[in-house]
Amino acid sequence: MTQSIKTRPYILPIIVFAQFAGTSLWFAGNAVLADIQVELNLGDSAIGNITSAVQLGFIFGTLLFAILSIADRFSPSKVFLFSVLFGGLFNLSICFFSTTYLSLLSFRFLTGFFLAGIYPVGMKISADWFEKGLGKALGYLVGALVLGTAFPHLLKGFLMGLPWENILIATSTLAIFGGVILYFFVGDGPHRSKGTKFEWTAIFKIFNFKEFRLAAFGYFGHMWELYTVWAFTPLILITYNELHNTDLNVPFWSFLIIGLGGLGSVIGGYISLKRGSAWVAFGMLLVSGICCLFSPLFFQLPTEIFLFLMLVWGFTVVGDSPQFSTIVAQSAPKMYVGTALTIVNCIGFTLTIFSIQLLTILLQKFDLSNLLPILVIGPIFGLISIRKINK
Repeated sequence: MTQSIKTRPYILPIIVFAQFAGTSLWFAGNAVLADIQVELNLGDSAIGNITSAVQLGFIFGTLLFAILSIADRFSPSKVFLFSVLFGGLFNLSICFFSTTYLSLLSFRFLTGFFLAGIYPVGMKISADWFEKGLGKALGYLVGALVLGTAFPHLLKGFLMGLPWENILIATSTLAIFGGVILYFFVGDGPHRSKGTKFEWTAIFKIFNFKEFRLAAFGYFGHMWELYTVWAFTPLILITYNELHNTDLNVPFWSFLIIGLGGLGSVIGGYISLKRGSAWVAFGMLLVSGICCLFSPLFFQLPTEIFLFLMLVWGFTVVGDSPQFSTIVAQSAPKMYVGTALTIVNCIGFTLTIFSIQLLTILLQKFDLSNLLPILVIGPIFGLISIRKINK
Protein backbone atom coordinates (compact mmCIF):
# COMPACT_ATOMS: atom_id res chain seq x y z
CA MET A 1 0.00 0.00 0.00
CA THR A 2 1.46 3.34 -0.94
CA GLN A 3 2.31 6.06 1.57
CA SER A 4 -0.40 8.35 0.21
CA ILE A 5 -3.03 5.72 0.98
CA LYS A 6 -1.66 5.10 4.48
CA THR A 7 -2.02 8.79 5.33
CA ARG A 8 -5.68 8.76 4.26
CA PRO A 9 -7.36 6.11 6.43
CA TYR A 10 -10.83 7.43 5.68
CA ILE A 11 -10.69 6.32 2.02
CA LEU A 12 -11.95 2.75 2.48
CA PRO A 13 -14.72 3.62 4.99
CA ILE A 14 -16.11 6.25 2.61
CA ILE A 15 -16.01 3.88 -0.37
CA VAL A 16 -17.73 1.22 1.75
CA PHE A 17 -20.42 3.65 2.92
CA ALA A 18 -21.04 4.94 -0.61
CA GLN A 19 -21.38 1.37 -1.88
CA PHE A 20 -23.81 0.54 0.92
CA ALA A 21 -25.83 3.67 0.23
CA GLY A 22 -25.92 3.20 -3.54
CA THR A 23 -26.84 -0.47 -3.51
CA SER A 24 -29.71 0.11 -1.07
CA LEU A 25 -31.64 0.99 -4.25
CA TRP A 26 -31.39 -2.64 -5.42
CA PHE A 27 -34.07 -4.36 -3.32
CA ALA A 28 -36.01 -1.26 -2.27
CA GLY A 29 -38.85 -2.38 -4.55
CA ASN A 30 -38.94 -5.85 -3.01
CA ALA A 31 -39.16 -4.44 0.51
CA VAL A 32 -42.37 -2.56 -0.32
CA LEU A 33 -43.70 -5.13 -2.78
CA ALA A 34 -46.54 -6.32 -0.53
CA ASP A 35 -47.89 -2.73 -0.30
CA ILE A 36 -47.51 -2.12 -4.03
CA GLN A 37 -49.22 -5.45 -4.81
CA VAL A 38 -52.29 -4.29 -2.90
CA GLU A 39 -52.26 -0.80 -4.41
CA LEU A 40 -51.85 -1.98 -8.02
CA ASN A 41 -53.68 -5.31 -7.56
CA LEU A 42 -50.69 -7.39 -8.68
CA GLY A 43 -50.47 -11.19 -8.80
CA ASP A 44 -48.02 -13.60 -7.17
CA SER A 45 -45.66 -13.41 -10.15
CA ALA A 46 -44.81 -9.80 -9.22
CA ILE A 47 -41.92 -10.79 -6.93
CA GLY A 48 -40.04 -12.49 -9.74
CA ASN A 49 -40.89 -9.90 -12.37
CA ILE A 50 -39.97 -6.86 -10.27
CA THR A 51 -36.67 -8.44 -9.22
CA SER A 52 -35.95 -9.45 -12.80
CA ALA A 53 -36.71 -5.91 -14.03
CA VAL A 54 -33.92 -4.54 -11.83
CA GLN A 55 -31.57 -7.33 -12.89
CA LEU A 56 -32.39 -6.78 -16.57
CA GLY A 57 -31.71 -3.05 -16.23
CA PHE A 58 -28.40 -3.84 -14.55
CA ILE A 59 -27.52 -6.25 -17.37
CA PHE A 60 -28.22 -3.69 -20.09
CA GLY A 61 -26.30 -1.07 -18.12
CA THR A 62 -23.25 -3.24 -17.52
CA LEU A 63 -23.24 -4.42 -21.14
CA LEU A 64 -23.23 -0.84 -22.41
CA PHE A 65 -20.66 0.26 -19.81
CA ALA A 66 -18.43 -2.71 -20.75
CA ILE A 67 -18.66 -2.22 -24.53
CA LEU A 68 -17.83 1.46 -24.16
CA SER A 69 -15.24 0.81 -21.39
CA ILE A 70 -16.89 3.60 -19.38
CA ALA A 71 -15.20 2.78 -16.06
CA ASP A 72 -11.74 2.75 -17.68
CA ARG A 73 -12.09 5.70 -20.06
CA PHE A 74 -13.76 8.16 -17.68
CA SER A 75 -13.28 9.19 -14.06
CA PRO A 76 -14.81 6.33 -11.97
CA SER A 77 -15.82 8.69 -9.16
CA LYS A 78 -17.74 10.88 -11.63
CA VAL A 79 -19.41 7.84 -13.17
CA PHE A 80 -20.41 6.71 -9.66
CA LEU A 81 -21.87 10.13 -8.79
CA PHE A 82 -23.79 10.36 -12.07
CA SER A 83 -25.20 6.88 -11.55
CA VAL A 84 -26.42 7.37 -7.97
CA LEU A 85 -28.10 10.63 -8.95
CA PHE A 86 -30.15 9.02 -11.72
CA GLY A 87 -30.62 5.71 -9.91
CA GLY A 88 -31.98 7.56 -6.87
CA LEU A 89 -34.31 9.67 -8.99
CA PHE A 90 -35.80 6.68 -10.81
CA ASN A 91 -36.21 4.81 -7.53
CA LEU A 92 -38.02 7.85 -6.11
CA SER A 93 -40.21 8.14 -9.21
CA ILE A 94 -42.15 5.04 -8.11
CA CYS A 95 -43.68 7.13 -5.32
CA PHE A 96 -45.07 9.80 -7.63
CA PHE A 97 -45.43 8.43 -11.16
CA SER A 98 -45.92 4.66 -10.87
CA THR A 99 -49.65 4.18 -11.45
CA THR A 100 -49.49 0.97 -13.52
CA TYR A 101 -47.62 -2.33 -13.41
CA LEU A 102 -45.73 -1.36 -16.58
CA SER A 103 -44.56 1.95 -15.14
CA LEU A 104 -43.42 0.15 -11.98
CA LEU A 105 -41.37 -2.33 -13.99
CA SER A 106 -39.95 0.51 -16.10
CA PHE A 107 -38.73 2.49 -13.10
CA ARG A 108 -37.18 -0.63 -11.56
CA PHE A 109 -35.46 -1.35 -14.89
CA LEU A 110 -34.02 2.18 -15.05
CA THR A 111 -32.86 1.96 -11.44
CA GLY A 112 -31.10 -1.28 -12.30
CA PHE A 113 -29.52 0.32 -15.37
CA PHE A 114 -27.78 2.96 -13.26
CA LEU A 115 -26.75 0.42 -10.62
CA ALA A 116 -24.28 -0.64 -13.34
CA GLY A 117 -22.40 2.56 -12.52
CA ILE A 118 -22.47 1.86 -8.78
CA TYR A 119 -21.57 -1.73 -7.92
CA PRO A 120 -18.82 -2.62 -10.46
CA VAL A 121 -17.55 0.96 -10.57
CA GLY A 122 -17.26 0.94 -6.77
CA MET A 123 -15.06 -2.17 -7.10
CA LYS A 124 -13.01 -0.41 -9.77
CA ILE A 125 -12.45 2.56 -7.44
CA SER A 126 -11.31 0.16 -4.69
CA ALA A 127 -8.93 -1.61 -7.08
CA ASP A 128 -7.46 1.79 -8.03
CA TRP A 129 -6.85 2.69 -4.37
CA PHE A 130 -5.83 -0.70 -2.94
CA GLU A 131 -3.44 -2.56 -5.20
CA LYS A 132 -2.35 -4.78 -2.28
CA GLY A 133 -4.86 -6.41 0.07
CA LEU A 134 -7.57 -6.10 -2.59
CA GLY A 135 -9.34 -9.23 -1.31
CA LYS A 136 -9.82 -7.58 2.08
CA ALA A 137 -10.90 -4.26 0.55
CA LEU A 138 -13.44 -5.94 -1.73
CA GLY A 139 -14.60 -8.01 1.24
CA TYR A 140 -15.66 -4.79 2.92
CA LEU A 141 -17.11 -3.46 -0.32
CA VAL A 142 -19.25 -6.51 -1.05
CA GLY A 143 -20.20 -6.51 2.62
CA ALA A 144 -21.51 -3.00 2.03
CA LEU A 145 -23.42 -4.24 -1.03
CA VAL A 146 -25.01 -6.96 1.09
CA LEU A 147 -26.03 -4.55 3.84
CA GLY A 148 -27.35 -2.15 1.20
CA THR A 149 -29.39 -4.99 -0.31
CA ALA A 150 -30.78 -5.98 3.09
CA PHE A 151 -31.29 -2.41 4.38
CA PRO A 152 -34.74 -1.81 2.81
CA HIS A 153 -36.03 -4.89 4.67
CA LEU A 154 -34.77 -3.40 7.94
CA LEU A 155 -36.41 -0.08 7.12
CA LYS A 156 -39.62 -1.94 6.39
CA GLY A 157 -39.47 -3.56 9.82
CA PHE A 158 -38.90 -0.24 11.59
CA LEU A 159 -41.37 1.77 9.50
CA MET A 160 -44.17 -0.77 9.77
CA GLY A 161 -47.48 1.06 9.62
CA LEU A 162 -46.04 4.15 7.91
CA PRO A 163 -46.56 4.84 4.18
CA TRP A 164 -44.40 2.58 2.01
CA GLU A 165 -43.16 5.61 0.06
CA ASN A 166 -40.97 6.52 3.06
CA ILE A 167 -38.70 3.56 2.34
CA LEU A 168 -38.09 4.66 -1.25
CA ILE A 169 -37.50 8.26 -0.19
CA ALA A 170 -35.00 7.12 2.45
CA THR A 171 -33.04 4.84 0.11
CA SER A 172 -32.88 7.42 -2.68
CA THR A 173 -31.68 10.14 -0.32
CA LEU A 174 -29.06 7.82 1.19
CA ALA A 175 -27.79 6.74 -2.24
CA ILE A 176 -27.32 10.28 -3.53
CA PHE A 177 -25.59 11.36 -0.32
CA GLY A 178 -23.17 8.42 -0.60
CA GLY A 179 -22.26 9.34 -4.18
CA VAL A 180 -21.66 12.97 -3.27
CA ILE A 181 -19.26 12.26 -0.39
CA LEU A 182 -17.36 9.66 -2.44
CA TYR A 183 -16.85 12.16 -5.25
CA PHE A 184 -15.69 15.02 -3.02
CA PHE A 185 -13.68 13.11 -0.39
CA VAL A 186 -12.27 10.08 -2.26
CA GLY A 187 -12.09 10.68 -6.01
CA ASP A 188 -10.03 8.44 -8.28
CA GLY A 189 -7.28 6.18 -6.91
CA PRO A 190 -3.52 6.54 -7.52
CA HIS A 191 -3.28 3.13 -9.28
CA ARG A 192 -5.79 4.03 -11.98
CA SER A 193 -4.50 3.45 -15.52
CA LYS A 194 -5.25 6.63 -17.45
CA GLY A 195 -5.64 7.22 -21.13
CA THR A 196 -7.41 3.95 -22.01
CA LYS A 197 -8.87 4.19 -25.51
CA PHE A 198 -12.09 2.70 -26.78
CA GLU A 199 -11.66 -0.76 -28.37
CA TRP A 200 -14.47 -2.94 -29.67
CA THR A 201 -12.32 -6.03 -29.08
CA ALA A 202 -11.46 -5.27 -25.44
CA ILE A 203 -13.94 -7.81 -24.02
CA PHE A 204 -12.64 -10.61 -26.25
CA LYS A 205 -9.03 -9.80 -25.33
CA ILE A 206 -9.85 -10.07 -21.63
CA PHE A 207 -11.35 -13.55 -21.99
CA ASN A 208 -8.14 -14.82 -23.61
CA PHE A 209 -6.58 -15.00 -20.14
CA LYS A 210 -7.16 -18.48 -18.70
CA GLU A 211 -7.17 -17.57 -15.00
CA PHE A 212 -9.59 -14.74 -15.74
CA ARG A 213 -11.92 -17.18 -17.53
CA LEU A 214 -11.85 -19.63 -14.61
CA ALA A 215 -12.56 -16.86 -12.10
CA ALA A 216 -15.38 -15.60 -14.29
CA PHE A 217 -16.91 -19.09 -14.62
CA GLY A 218 -16.73 -19.53 -10.85
CA TYR A 219 -18.49 -16.20 -10.39
CA PHE A 220 -21.20 -17.20 -12.86
CA GLY A 221 -21.95 -20.37 -10.88
CA HIS A 222 -22.12 -18.36 -7.67
CA MET A 223 -24.53 -15.85 -9.24
CA TRP A 224 -26.97 -18.56 -10.38
CA GLU A 225 -27.69 -19.15 -6.71
CA LEU A 226 -27.13 -15.80 -4.96
CA TYR A 227 -29.80 -13.35 -6.10
CA THR A 228 -32.51 -15.98 -6.33
CA VAL A 229 -31.89 -16.87 -2.68
CA TRP A 230 -31.99 -13.18 -1.76
CA ALA A 231 -35.14 -12.51 -3.78
CA PHE A 232 -37.00 -15.46 -2.26
CA THR A 233 -35.77 -15.16 1.34
CA PRO A 234 -38.96 -13.36 2.50
CA LEU A 235 -41.09 -16.01 0.78
CA ILE A 236 -39.01 -18.80 2.37
CA LEU A 237 -39.79 -17.31 5.79
CA ILE A 238 -43.47 -16.86 4.92
CA THR A 239 -43.63 -20.49 3.76
CA TYR A 240 -42.10 -21.67 7.04
CA ASN A 241 -44.62 -19.57 9.00
CA GLU A 242 -47.49 -21.18 7.08
CA LEU A 243 -46.17 -24.71 7.51
CA HIS A 244 -45.57 -24.41 11.26
CA ASN A 245 -48.11 -21.74 12.20
CA THR A 246 -45.29 -19.57 13.54
CA ASP A 247 -45.07 -15.80 13.56
CA LEU A 248 -41.53 -14.98 12.44
CA ASN A 249 -40.94 -11.28 11.72
CA VAL A 250 -40.32 -11.61 7.98
CA PRO A 251 -38.73 -8.17 7.30
CA PHE A 252 -36.45 -8.44 10.35
CA TRP A 253 -35.24 -11.98 9.64
CA SER A 254 -34.88 -11.21 5.93
CA PHE A 255 -32.54 -8.39 6.90
CA LEU A 256 -30.51 -10.62 9.23
CA ILE A 257 -30.22 -13.53 6.79
CA ILE A 258 -29.22 -11.34 3.84
CA GLY A 259 -27.24 -8.88 5.94
CA LEU A 260 -25.12 -11.56 7.62
CA GLY A 261 -23.55 -12.12 4.21
CA GLY A 262 -21.85 -8.78 4.73
CA LEU A 263 -20.01 -10.23 7.73
CA GLY A 264 -19.20 -13.32 5.65
CA SER A 265 -17.66 -11.10 2.97
CA VAL A 266 -15.53 -9.18 5.47
CA ILE A 267 -14.32 -12.28 7.36
CA GLY A 268 -13.60 -14.01 4.06
CA GLY A 269 -11.57 -10.97 3.02
CA TYR A 270 -9.33 -11.26 6.07
CA ILE A 271 -8.91 -15.01 5.62
CA SER A 272 -7.90 -14.41 2.00
CA LEU A 273 -4.84 -12.48 3.20
CA LYS A 274 -3.42 -15.76 4.53
CA ARG A 275 -5.10 -18.50 2.50
CA GLY A 276 -5.72 -16.74 -0.81
CA SER A 277 -8.90 -15.63 -2.57
CA ALA A 278 -9.43 -18.88 -4.48
CA TRP A 279 -9.36 -20.96 -1.27
CA VAL A 280 -11.94 -18.71 0.43
CA ALA A 281 -14.19 -18.67 -2.64
CA PHE A 282 -14.14 -22.47 -2.83
CA GLY A 283 -14.99 -22.93 0.86
CA MET A 284 -17.84 -20.42 0.89
CA LEU A 285 -19.35 -21.78 -2.32
CA LEU A 286 -19.14 -25.35 -1.04
CA VAL A 287 -21.06 -24.57 2.17
CA SER A 288 -23.74 -22.51 0.41
CA GLY A 289 -24.12 -25.27 -2.19
CA ILE A 290 -24.68 -27.82 0.60
CA CYS A 291 -27.31 -25.56 2.18
CA CYS A 292 -28.97 -25.24 -1.22
CA LEU A 293 -29.02 -29.00 -1.80
CA PHE A 294 -30.49 -29.87 1.60
CA SER A 295 -32.82 -26.86 1.89
CA PRO A 296 -36.03 -28.96 1.69
CA LEU A 297 -35.06 -30.45 5.06
CA PHE A 298 -34.83 -26.97 6.61
CA PHE A 299 -38.61 -26.58 6.46
CA GLN A 300 -39.09 -29.68 8.61
CA LEU A 301 -36.82 -28.50 11.44
CA PRO A 302 -37.61 -26.63 14.69
CA THR A 303 -37.65 -22.85 14.35
CA GLU A 304 -34.30 -22.25 16.07
CA ILE A 305 -32.43 -24.74 13.87
CA PHE A 306 -34.21 -23.49 10.73
CA LEU A 307 -33.17 -19.90 11.44
CA PHE A 308 -29.61 -20.93 12.29
CA LEU A 309 -29.21 -22.79 8.98
CA MET A 310 -30.74 -19.88 7.05
CA LEU A 311 -28.20 -17.56 8.72
CA VAL A 312 -25.38 -19.93 7.72
CA TRP A 313 -26.71 -19.89 4.16
CA GLY A 314 -26.91 -16.11 4.18
CA PHE A 315 -23.36 -15.89 5.58
CA THR A 316 -21.81 -18.10 2.88
CA VAL A 317 -23.99 -17.46 -0.18
CA VAL A 318 -22.24 -14.15 -0.85
CA GLY A 319 -19.00 -14.60 1.10
CA ASP A 320 -17.28 -15.87 -2.04
CA SER A 321 -18.30 -12.91 -4.20
CA PRO A 322 -15.51 -10.45 -3.26
CA GLN A 323 -12.90 -13.15 -3.73
CA PHE A 324 -14.14 -14.00 -7.22
CA SER A 325 -14.04 -10.28 -8.01
CA THR A 326 -10.51 -10.05 -6.59
CA ILE A 327 -9.26 -12.85 -8.86
CA VAL A 328 -11.06 -11.24 -11.81
CA ALA A 329 -9.45 -7.85 -11.10
CA GLN A 330 -5.98 -9.32 -10.59
CA SER A 331 -6.04 -11.64 -13.61
CA ALA A 332 -7.40 -9.09 -16.12
CA PRO A 333 -5.14 -6.71 -18.08
CA LYS A 334 -4.49 -3.69 -15.86
CA MET A 335 -5.81 -1.21 -18.41
CA TYR A 336 -9.13 -3.06 -18.58
CA VAL A 337 -9.86 -3.87 -14.93
CA GLY A 338 -13.04 -1.78 -14.95
CA THR A 339 -14.26 -3.37 -18.17
CA ALA A 340 -13.44 -6.87 -16.87
CA LEU A 341 -15.37 -6.36 -13.63
CA THR A 342 -18.29 -4.86 -15.55
CA ILE A 343 -18.64 -7.58 -18.20
CA VAL A 344 -18.36 -10.34 -15.59
CA ASN A 345 -21.11 -8.63 -13.62
CA CYS A 346 -23.17 -8.32 -16.80
CA ILE A 347 -23.02 -12.02 -17.63
CA GLY A 348 -23.42 -13.07 -14.00
CA PHE A 349 -26.54 -10.99 -13.53
CA THR A 350 -27.95 -12.26 -16.82
CA LEU A 351 -27.89 -15.72 -15.27
CA THR A 352 -29.87 -14.43 -12.28
CA ILE A 353 -32.74 -13.58 -14.63
CA PHE A 354 -32.99 -17.20 -15.70
CA SER A 355 -32.73 -18.66 -12.19
CA ILE A 356 -35.24 -16.19 -10.71
CA GLN A 357 -37.72 -16.69 -13.54
CA LEU A 358 -37.28 -20.47 -13.43
CA LEU A 359 -38.24 -20.55 -9.77
CA THR A 360 -41.08 -18.08 -10.37
CA ILE A 361 -42.56 -20.31 -13.10
CA LEU A 362 -42.17 -23.54 -11.13
CA LEU A 363 -43.67 -21.86 -8.06
CA GLN A 364 -47.03 -21.80 -9.84
CA LYS A 365 -47.15 -25.61 -9.71
CA PHE A 366 -44.82 -26.71 -6.91
CA ASP A 367 -44.19 -25.80 -3.29
CA LEU A 368 -41.20 -23.51 -2.70
CA SER A 369 -39.78 -25.84 -0.05
CA ASN A 370 -38.99 -28.43 -2.74
CA LEU A 371 -37.72 -26.09 -5.47
CA LEU A 372 -34.57 -24.53 -4.01
CA PRO A 373 -32.21 -27.48 -4.77
CA ILE A 374 -32.50 -26.51 -8.45
CA LEU A 375 -30.08 -23.71 -7.62
CA VAL A 376 -27.28 -26.15 -6.68
CA ILE A 377 -26.37 -26.39 -10.38
CA GLY A 378 -24.58 -23.05 -10.02
CA PRO A 379 -22.37 -23.91 -7.04
CA ILE A 380 -21.36 -27.23 -8.65
CA PHE A 381 -20.26 -25.43 -11.83
CA GLY A 382 -18.47 -22.75 -9.82
CA LEU A 383 -16.66 -25.27 -7.62
CA ILE A 384 -15.29 -27.10 -10.65
CA SER A 385 -13.91 -23.83 -12.07
CA ILE A 386 -12.39 -22.46 -8.87
CA ARG A 387 -10.85 -25.84 -8.03
CA LYS A 388 -8.72 -25.53 -11.16
CA ILE A 389 -7.40 -22.17 -9.93
CA ASN A 390 -6.59 -23.68 -6.53
CA LYS A 391 -4.59 -26.41 -8.27
